Amino acid sequence: MPHPALLAISHGTASAQGQASIQALVDAVARRLPEVTVRLGHVDVQQPDVAASLAELSDGPVVIVPLLLSAGYHVRIDLREQSAHRDDVTITPALGPDPRLADVLVERLREIEPDPEHVVLAVAGSSDDRANDDCRIVARMLGEKIGRGVHVGFLAAAEPRLGAAVDAHPGTVVANYLLAPGYFHDLATREAHGRPIARPLLAPDTEPAASLVDIVVERYLDAAQQPSECGAAEP
Repeated sequence: MPHPALLAISHGTASAQGQASIQALVDAVARRLPEVTVRLGHVDVQQPDVAASLAELSDGPVVIVPLLLSAGYHVRIDLREQSAHRDDVTITPALGPDPRLADVLVERLREIEPDPEHVVLAVAGSSDDRANDDCRIVARMLGEKIGRGVHVGFLAAAEPRLGAAVDAHPGTVVANYLLAPGYFHDLATREAHGRPIARPLLAPDTEPAASLVDIVVERYLDAAQQPSECGAAEP
C-alpha cells in the first residue's frame, strides 16, 4: 500500500529569506522520508495554495501538516474548508505547543544573551484565543528551561502588544516565537524598541534544527498510521 503524501502547508510570506527557510525545512523532511511524496503549499500570500496543492496530489491519500505554531483560524477553519471536498485528507495538529520548540527558543536566546534578566516572547497573535493559549504554554515551557518568568507580547489580535510588554520590563531581551523571517518578524524587530531580539525558529542560511524536522515527521507518521481517520481535521 503506498504511503500517503505529505503536504506541508505554511502561512506563506513575501520574504525571500522566509521562503528559503521554510523550503529548507520541507527539504529536510523529504530527506527523512525518502519513500514519501513531500510537497509544500500555502494558505496565504504564496502559490501553490491548498486547492492547487491537493489537485497535484490526486492519486491517493494526503496528510496535511500545518507549518504553523498554533491552531488558530488557518488550522481550524481554512484547512478544513479547503480540503472538505476530499475524504482522503487528514489534517494533523499544528507544530506547537511542543517542548522541543522551547529548546530551539533557548538556543536562539543564547545567541544574543546567555543569561537574560527579563524575557518577552514575541508571538504573532490570533483572534482565536485557543491559539494564543498555545503560545502562552510555550512561554511557560521556555521559562522553565531558562529559570525565568517569560512574558508574552503579541504582534496582532491580542494584548499585551509586544512593544508594551517590552517597555514594562527594563533589561528585556525578546525571544522570537515566529517560524521564519517575514512580515511579523520585521514587525517584531520594530516593536522590540531597540532591545536585543533573537532570530526566528528557522533562520536563513542555517540548517533547520533537527527537532523541528522531528516534529513535522512525527505529525505525519502519527496521522499516516491511522488511515481510518482520513478526512478528519484536528481541533
